[in-house]
Amino acid sequence: MSSNRLYEHALFKIRNEHLSKDESVSLAYQRAKLVVRTYRLTAADVEHCSPKFWSMMTDPICSLDIAMFTILAAHVGLTIGTLSRHLKTRPDLRPLVDRLLRFDTVGIYLLTERGHGLDAFNIETTATKTKDGFILHTPREEATKFMPASTPSFGIPKVALVNAKLIVDSQDRGARFFIVPICNEHEMYRGVISTRLPTRSGTNPLDFSITQFNNVQLPPTALVASDITDFAPPERPLEAWWDEVWRIQLGTMAVPAPWINALKATAFIGGRYSMHRSIIGKVSNTPIISFRTQQWPVLNATAVAMVMDNWFPRSIKFAMTDTTDDRVRHAMSVIVKATVCRHFQRCVPEMAERCGAQGTFEHNYMAKIENDGKGVIIAEGDILTLCIRLFSELLLGRYTVPMPSASDSLLAQHALGLLEENTEILRSLGDHRSESFNSLVLPQSQAVIEAIGHAMAYAAAGEAKIPQPILDIYECSVIRQDPAWYSENVGLNRMAQRRREDAAVKAALPNLNAYLDALRIEDYVSAPIVSDEGWKNYVISLPRHTGNATVEPQQIQHTQAML
Repeated sequence: MSSNRLYEHALFKIRNEHLSKDESVSLAYQRAKLVVRTYRLTAADVEHCSPKFWSMMTDPICSLDIAMFTILAAHVGLTIGTLSRHLKTRPDLRPLVDRLLRFDTVGIYLLTERGHGLDAFNIETTATKTKDGFILHTPREEATKFMPASTPSFGIPKVALVNAKLIVDSQDRGARFFIVPICNEHEMYRGVISTRLPTRSGTNPLDFSITQFNNVQLPPTALVASDITDFAPPERPLEAWWDEVWRIQLGTMAVPAPWINALKATAFIGGRYSMHRSIIGKVSNTPIISFRTQQWPVLNATAVAMVMDNWFPRSIKFAMTDTTDDRVRHAMSVIVKATVCRHFQRCVPEMAERCGAQGTFEHNYMAKIENDGKGVIIAEGDILTLCIRLFSELLLGRYTVPMPSASDSLLAQHALGLLEENTEILRSLGDHRSESFNSLVLPQSQAVIEAIGHAMAYAAAGEAKIPQPILDIYECSVIRQDPAWYSENVGLNRMAQRRREDAAVKAALPNLNAYLDALRIEDYVSAPIVSDEGWKNYVISLPRHTGNATVEPQQIQHTQAML
């Protein structure tokens, strides 16, 4: 847990549900500035993803405002990150990077286009070389940049890294990034048009936008490159494009971080609520945690949160220092993102539902964070698309990822078994571009990548001596996702699985309080339903309507007549 105590700052004491949409957006920018200035990262911290960089990305404060984290991820991870590796040969970039590091200017990252989405390699935005520099232009509506926040509405200058096709002498020289001033504190720069999108449903709002360029003139120094005179077409265009967007791969690893802390908060809220919420019986009141239908969601969320929290820093270490293969580094990022985010999507709705009507309200965190979580699925690479690519490359044997031995756990057997099964299918088909491969193998991509993540996370938890009851709950949680495989391959029929789960819950339940404390998330939780006292204090803060109106006799008679 972070020691900066940002959760005590006045900006994080403000409750978003009491604000208008624009007030919430403004608050997100203020909070982002506070976080950036608290951590005081250097360009080297960002470029090399130092421990200080990871401390910021994994700070539990980021799970309190996902709009704020969205700003940070693009501003620090993508914009500063992309520029940082050119500073040695491009000292002219230093003043801009310094402004970004102080958050005097906000950086945004304009890559994808409305008409192309994930097919970002085939963008249409052009940057045409002229004798004075470049002309940046959006040729049609489908080529507008979607959806980074580019409006001037919140009093802060913005600059973008815009990915565009470099056109020299009417020839496409490949996609490059260009530094483009977007707006000052008050208005857009000439030729830049920002169309603000409606708010994403049920989320902390941000000024997401559609951005287009109308013949914007840029100087030669706008090109993001170590040598701004090198306009040679790339020999391998796709590889060159991946090199341009190199920070996306690191972002794939970074963006799941808030969702681990969100899982911890969800487990804590649901657990504490279930302990004090009671039903009235004939003899005494019964806490709802007494019921197995309540015990499982609480223990499941708790176990998943503890296992993911333990695995994530180990995954970072592997990706950043233990491997030198960029393909394996990206593979690990994909595995982590898929595993963490899909666990989140299963645990949070279930826990929110078990909190009844209270679980549907913004002030109790879970409903809003569930909606916010839908954005991370596509941020820094859509999960399913990433899994399809990784799964295909693993089956083709282009590289391998470190896997636990099948003898280590049931989850390792599951992951290795699925890989072997699909490898055999591919071998029988002979062609990974066939329609049969598309129909039979690709739909398994995400499930297999998740299974690999489950096995890795479980092995890491075992090495870290995570309590056995937590390991057992986690194992049962994963078995629930593919019960047929365990029945067919390791002899665990439905009743055996049910009994295994029952034993795990009985072993874990007596220690639930200690497990919730071990999440170390209480200081970041403001949901009033955590305690009865907290709820009563919160109600006092809400708008209250009273009056002195009286019901006239004729109104009563009219109502009775209608009935």
